[in-house]
Amino acid sequence: MSNIYNTEPPTTARCIMATTAGDLELELWAKECPLACRNFIQLCLEGYYDGVGFHRLVPGFIVQGGDPSGSGTGGESIYGEPFIDEPHQRLRFSRRGLLACANEGDRDTNGSQFFFTLDATPELQSRHTLFGRITGPSIYNLLSLASVEVLPGTGTPANIPRVLGVRVLEEPFGDIKPRITAEEKRAQEKARKAARRERKEREAKIGGVKNTSLLSFGEVEATTETFKGPKSSHDLLPEMR
Repeated sequence: MSNIYNTEPPTTARCIMATTAGDLELELWAKECPLACRNFIQLCLEGYYDGVGFHRLVPGFIVQGGDPSGSGTGGESIYGEPFIDEPHQRLRFSRRGLLACANEGDRDTNGSQFFFTLDATPELQSRHTLFGRITGPSIYNLLSLASVEVLPGTGTPANIPRVLGVRVLEEPFGDIKPRITAEEKRAQEKARKAARRERKEREAKIGGVKNTSLLSFGEVEATTETFKGPKSSHDLLPEMR
């Protein structure tokens, strides 16, 4: 293992990814893979991965995440479009615990999705950008994360492990400007949940009024008197998704 590390270039960025299976200590090759590392670091700073699940698991091969939709077809890059691969001759898929870009099935189609290797995967060489590695004892947290049951024939974990958050400890760029901070993202999500809850409560009340058709004629008439006047479209329209 030490010989492998000796052939790899030095890393220039560090992160800690907190997951439901424990922390993963990450080191990134930002000099060799600047596009992939800048994309990953900025998304981490934006809180993009917070709460996102590892939607795909192939035991002994890879575990994949980074898609907020959980479908395996979602995600985005910070560049507004997929970015190109960044192969490097000194970065090899030679062991477990390596971090790489997941693409859309073709080269140069990288976005927000990533995967960790669970073994040597030489068949992925030159097909995916390898831009980081897990260091120290935190590799065992990756193995724990990847030990969950997989639904037969799906590649989907039965109990999906998730990213809780990512702390960027060191990055060499110095000019990364998040489109939104992790705190702002959490506040927006909290507001969206509150709005959804209010809409459901409102719809439940509207449903209660509509159900007065089950009451006697006299009770319906009394209820109608109480609710004179038209309802706003905001009250009547179902939730937009």
